[in-house]
Amino acid sequence: MTYQDTYETYAGRRTRTPSYGGRAAHRPAPVPPPAPEPPRPAVRGVPRRGPGPRRALAALFWAGLVLSVLPWWLNTPAGGLATTGDVLLAVGRITGLIGGYLLLVQVLMMSRLAVLERCLGGERISRLHRDLGATLLVAVLAHLATLVVAYARAEQHSILGQVGVMLSDYADMLSAFVAAGILVLVALTAVRAIRTALPYELWYLLHLSSYAVLALGYAHQFSNGAELYPAGPVRTGWYAAYLLVIAALVWGRLIAPLRFNLRHRLRVAEVVAETPDTISIYLTGRHLTALPMLGGQYFRWRFLALGCWWQSHPFSLSAAANGRWLRLTVKVVGAHTADLRDLEPGTRVWAEGPSGTFTAAHRTRERALLIAGGSGIAPLRAMLEELPPGTAVIYRARNPQEVLLHRELDWLAEARGASVWYVIGSRHQPGPRQVMSPDGLRRLVPDLTRRDVYLCGPAGLIEEAVRALRRAGVPRRQIHQATFEL
Repeated sequence: MTYQDTYETYAGRRTRTPSYGGRAAHRPAPVPPPAPEPPRPAVRGVPRRGPGPRRALAALFWAGLVLSVLPWWLNTPAGGLATTGDVLLAVGRITGLIGGYLLLVQVLMMSRLAVLERCLGGERISRLHRDLGATLLVAVLAHLATLVVAYARAEQHSILGQVGVMLSDYADMLSAFVAAGILVLVALTAVRAIRTALPYELWYLLHLSSYAVLALGYAHQFSNGAELYPAGPVRTGWYAAYLLVIAALVWGRLIAPLRFNLRHRLRVAEVVAETPDTISIYLTGRHLTALPMLGGQYFRWRFLALGCWWQSHPFSLSAAANGRWLRLTVKVVGAHTADLRDLEPGTRVWAEGPSGTFTAAHRTRERALLIAGGSGIAPLRAMLEELPPGTAVIYRARNPQEVLLHRELDWLAEARGASVWYVIGSRHQPGPRQVMSPDGLRRLVPDLTRRDVYLCGPAGLIEEAVRALRRAGVPRRQIHQATFEL
């Protein structure tokens, strides 16, 4: 019996899968082979985690921001902003301190520290990273512009002339200007239209260049910064902050992954074709019972095979932990994922994770609604094993051939007391449009506003679903979206 067979059979009758407005994918009940291996019983519901750790981290962030600006406040005498030049200098110094602090926070969020992943999760970290990145860019550009203008006014130079003077006469300013240019480039590639047009590997390499901003930008803070140049507790404190961030980066990016992979030694066990363009990869390893993972989380996978070893991609697990194997279900959308179809059993796998708070433990209500599109069912199917009874699932697909893992969903619906609707057809067809409307969602799930809603699928489906949920009265804090990677 193969790894896939574990979920290819189940006891009891087939779960009914009605659809409202759309067309259900009707399939005959599967016939189990002789003497099948009994399916693994669904695990108990995962308890919810409170918001305490997130609030503590938020308090630390704001305290750090205040402390970063406090030296300027203490060193500025009352009435010290008498002229326009004084105001420009003050703005330049304040934005420089804020920019330096936000840069440290940005790099810390990229460190993949387990404590940050557990408290915030990859999804929230990605959103915060994006929002703080925009603020960081504004602060750095404001810092640069105001100081150039202030010094040009004071020394009666033109703007370009003052830039030339700063580059030639001020220590470490050339590297600071280069750091600002890299920051602008990273910000441009973060724009959704540009990011979607770039290959993932190119975008990721460009994004990693933000580490160079930390390396190139810090020196001028200590050689030219009015608050950081003098020796004393302020300068020492900033040195300590840099060292702590670098230590976190080394631990999260190098040491922790090395420990994880030396312990678990993951290998490919089997590659199974789910559909012509979707595969499931089964992995085995050591000490899998000790994996601290939840359904809905993802790992960053690097398959050590020819043509694949140099790339690391985030994929969710499509089955909850069982102590025997791991499984990820992948849609083939590019050259890398196409190469995964040819992985040989025994191929070594380097993994980093688990990551993400897209889990049953981070819900705010007892019951949940799961909305998936296409291969987005993978993390939701794993979560279904850990959510309490009464979970509702809406699975959108353009045609029956795109429905993945339906036998497992049917069995889990029976075992966990869940309701599953397969809504088949284009989003422009009347049936699916009616289902995904506020009234349609309320008719399927009458207690919709008292549930957490987990969304995973194509961007168009997610945006449409979020609009319908908000119009139906679901609070934003109860809507969870799967977002991968920094």
